[in-house]
Amino acid sequence: MTYATYADVLRPKTRPLAWLYNLTLIAGGSLLVAISAQVAVHLPFSPVPITMQTLAVLLVAVLLGSIRGSVSMLLYLAEGAAGLPVFAGGMAGAAHILGPTGGYLLGFVLCSYLVGYLAEQGWDRKVSTTLMAMVLGTLMIYLPGLIWLAVYTNSENVLALGLYPFLPGAVIKIIAATSILPVGWKLIGRRGSQHESPGDGQ
Repeated sequence: MTYATYADVLRPKTRPLAWLYNLTLIAGGSLLVAISAQVAVHLPFSPVPITMQTLAVLLVAVLLGSIRGSVSMLLYLAEGAAGLPVFAGGMAGAAHILGPTGGYLLGFVLCSYLVGYLAEQGWDRKVSTTLMAMVLGTLMIYLPGLIWLAVYTNSENVLALGLYPFLPGAVIKIIAATSILPVGWKLIGRRGSQHESPGDGQ
């Protein structure tokens, strides 16, 4: 059983318009993450800045679903690799992806697919399952982020560099997403009920 995502509820029935709609959503998701990256606080003791990207990635994943969400994050990485200033603080370039925050950027893709898939299973309809999805998605960002940060910096204090300072913000972002998403479905009502196909890639 699969469920409609937020994006599926509004998707046009006409196939050409549906393709244009999907492409617009994918581009819009990458733009949202790029904008959220510019809200950056650089810490003097860590190469990892505090940004709003985690919240943006979680929301994009739930709204777009697994395929569109993960493709949107791949587009975001491609934009940055091509030289567009979409990374934190207006940074760009393939070298940045291979830098200390590269693992977190990879985590955006993994998070988007996982959380989008969980949304397609209806996890974003209840507070309890939305909370679980947000926690799992956040873990999918931090795990590869911390692993790559440890390799890149060769530091034994990687948790102090890439996790502990970000935990309060992560909790706030998870609570914010958990509070918003199930309420949206209550407002939508029956239009967000059981769905034949998520529409990703159609």
